[in-house]
Amino acid sequence: MVSIRFSVLFFLTIAAASAQTPAAGSAAAQVTPVAGLTPAPLTPEERGDVFMARKMFREAIASYKNGPQKSPVTWNKIGIAWHNLGDMALARTNYEHALKVDKNYAEAINNIGTIFYAQKKYRSAISRYKRALLLEPDKASFWSNLGTAYYSTGKFPAMMEAYSKAISLDPEIFEHRGIVGTEMQDRTVADRARYHFELARLYAKIGKDDLAVQYLRRCFEEGFKDKEKVKTSPEFTGLLDKPEFIEVMALEPRVL
Repeated sequence: MVSIRFSVLFFLTIAAASAQTPAAGSAAAQVTPVAGLTPAPLTPEERGDVFMARKMFREAIASYKNGPQKSPVTWNKIGIAWHNLGDMALARTNYEHALKVDKNYAEAINNIGTIFYAQKKYRSAISRYKRALLLEPDKASFWSNLGTAYYSTGKFPAMMEAYSKAISLDPEIFEHRGIVGTEMQDRTVADRARYHFELARLYAKIGKDDLAVQYLRRCFEEGFKDKEKVKTSPEFTGLLDKPEFIEVMALEPRVL
């Protein structure tokens, strides 16, 4: 699954409040509005963000199209909506339109990279992620995408380096869920057992023992069988005597 980042916390609050209309005569209905606090109407982009949060992607597209046509952000968000609908051709068209407006708009470059990644054109994906990072080197999601692309080409040391950089910028980068930004973050991999083993190694290396054990558990649940590799990996040396590690190591890998 593709994980998309989209800033909508404020608009989610608005959406949640508007979803509950108080009954006539209730205490809530009788509250007198405070002078000067009447909320401003939502812009087309803000309304589109609310639709995105609700996963109403076609409605989001229609709303964004009523927004500023010379904004790369608008076209990028339309691309993300099409991406979520599974239409990669239209997603790429809109990402490229964003770049026609602003050739240095890093989010759109990254998002085109995720198109290539979905098509298993990993070299092209890596090229786009690197280009996006030249423009915005402190974007954790770009480093994460680069690491995932390296993983899919079997370049595990390069993956570890990119993921380490992503975590240094955002310690929760692999724990994010939902819609919270304008860039696509791709975590689709073929061998999830090996992928979660590599994440466990990474978290053990940087001292996040709870997450290391959590991802070890996942890798065994997904069929990872090489427990000797776990025991001999230097990253896990500090965990060998911990009860939670011993408990996980006692699990029988799931037969897939």
